[in-house]
Amino acid sequence: MERPRIRVISRSFGQYCSEALEILKSFAEVDVKGAKSFDEMVEAVKVYDGIVLGNEKLDREVLKNVIKLKIIARHGVGVDNIDLNAATEKGIVVTYTPQANADSVAEYTIALILNVMRMIPKLHDNTVNGGWNRILGYELMGKTVGIIGFGGIGKRVARKLSGFDVKILVYDPYVGEEEIRKFGANPTTLDELLKSSDIITLHVILTEETKHLINSERLKLMKKTAYLINTSRGAVVDEKALYIALKEGWIAGAALDVFEQEPVDPKNPLLILDNIIVTPHNANFTLEALRRTDLMNAEDLRRFFNGERPLYVANPQVYKQ
Repeated sequence: MERPRIRVISRSFGQYCSEALEILKSFAEVDVKGAKSFDEMVEAVKVYDGIVLGNEKLDREVLKNVIKLKIIARHGVGVDNIDLNAATEKGIVVTYTPQANADSVAEYTIALILNVMRMIPKLHDNTVNGGWNRILGYELMGKTVGIIGFGGIGKRVARKLSGFDVKILVYDPYVGEEEIRKFGANPTTLDELLKSSDIITLHVILTEETKHLINSERLKLMKKTAYLINTSRGAVVDEKALYIALKEGWIAGAALDVFEQEPVDPKNPLLILDNIIVTPHNANFTLEALRRTDLMNAEDLRRFFNGERPLYVANPQVYKQ
């Protein structure tokens, strides 16, 4: 029987976990080759039976050219770069890797909280450039942390914060109050969380409902001493409104690992502010998370081409067609 052909488009798949690549090679012909342009993506969906996809966009315009493609393995947690409806219409299974990077993102979130409250990056830059200027910061102990979105990452943030002697508020309309309380947190409304929290951290997926969830109106509800942390998706925050809020002192500061446009535009006005920390979508980028992600992708691809149902299917309705 002819072996399936798989194209690894993701730049990081197999880079830190050679075992995952070997699993694929054990049952398929594998080409490790990126795809930056529209034409390259079209070529991939025409020629290959399976794709390992990173953050590259796979929309309806690309998918309408499908000839052989049967499965897309998203090398990551989010699938907002894939048109799931178009894939399902074509009978293409989309898999992903839920929770693979949850601990990495949760740890990074806490690192950002501590860094922005103490302005550690600014202290570092000043010291290595010959300065010796101390900056008055704030303790995390005794503060109220508001977590918006209480899935795998939000829950881990709450658990990891338990040793910091903080009060935790949670807003997530899809998680029951009893479940929230299991993590030592208090369920509340979005407005109350915004008004009461000293630190607000975002852990929601990007949907029409959550796009610009943090807008001008909601930023004005926050304390002037509050900090906003975003390690979810850039478009959850209205960046223009955030720029005004930071510049005019509506809130004390922010730490962003994600942006509406990635890579971030060097001319983005947020980058010139001195009360913000920015990083290049790095929260999930740890050796451990990448290894888990690689192996989850490899196992689901192996199962699929062995005639079994993958474990982590993002569009389960494809099996009902």
